[in-house]
Amino acid sequence: MTTTSDDVTRQSATGNDVPLSTSRGIAYYFQTTIVFIGIVGTAANALILYAMVAPKQHRKQLMIFNQNALDLFSSVLLIATYGAKLGDIPLVGSVGYWLCVWFLSENVLWCGILASKVNIMLVTVERYLKVVHRNLSKKILKKWVVYAAVAFSWVSGFALSIGTTTTTTDVVNGLCYADEFWSSYESRLAYGIWNFLFFVVVMLALFIFCYGRILIIVRRQASVMASHLAAESSGHQALLNRAQVNVAKTMILVSAFYAVSNIPITVYYLLYIQTNLTLLESAYYSMMFISFVYICTNPFIYAATFEPVKNVLLRLIPCNKTPLEVPGQA
Repeated sequence: MTTTSDDVTRQSATGNDVPLSTSRGIAYYFQTTIVFIGIVGTAANALILYAMVAPKQHRKQLMIFNQNALDLFSSVLLIATYGAKLGDIPLVGSVGYWLCVWFLSENVLWCGILASKVNIMLVTVERYLKVVHRNLSKKILKKWVVYAAVAFSWVSGFALSIGTTTTTTDVVNGLCYADEFWSSYESRLAYGIWNFLFFVVVMLALFIFCYGRILIIVRRQASVMASHLAAESSGHQALLNRAQVNVAKTMILVSAFYAVSNIPITVYYLLYIQTNLTLLESAYYSMMFISFVYICTNPFIYAATFEPVKNVLLRLIPCNKTPLEVPGQA
């Protein structure tokens, strides 16, 4: 691949010539906006993590705590990655090469994003077992299993991103070309198809099946508990059911927003491999923007719907005297 003179055109990471004024203008505003999103996401996710640690909910809801930790990690990397892009640092020598491979290619950023995607699938399975197969979950979801799931989400995210990006990224004539140097078109297409099937088809099927079953069980339990509401012995169980419903509703909203915000960019990537689409299209920037917004808006879902977090946040308001109530969590 070759590059043309900077005062005429600049070649994108896909090797397609795009007018400098157009690509640079859109890219600049997009990158600036993403840095702002990263700042908001960092502050919001850090606050949610605090709100989970204060009432010790991070021990009871470790997978959800890990989801927010991954979103915080991704938010920090949004600032670092797009800050580096805005800096327009010359890519010279080994320092320039590694800057390209790890940051300008968004390698480390996508380590966190992919880990978050894997974790949300694991959270879905965990919620399904705890609500639909309560007795079985007590046997399966031991503490070491949950810790192993947390570790797996981080390791798989880093392995997926590093394994593909470091081998397909390079610096050519001072420009960083990410996700470009595949061994063959077939291998690139195979990865695109796998990425689409796993992070769209499989995830949607998992969300629909697990949360569909959860909603059925929750409605059934609600009708049963309503008939025994006056019984004193059912009070504790009612509290546990309320907590389960609260967690399930929160994760349904998080999963639904994930589907809406992440599926378009995954589909675009598959089309980009097979067509003349580039990574400098306005549509690409729009879809990436929506995908990144998911990282910083997730905390607001927890703040609005997850009762333990909401209670702690309400107590942070100086004029609010709401007592700290933490419903039992299973």
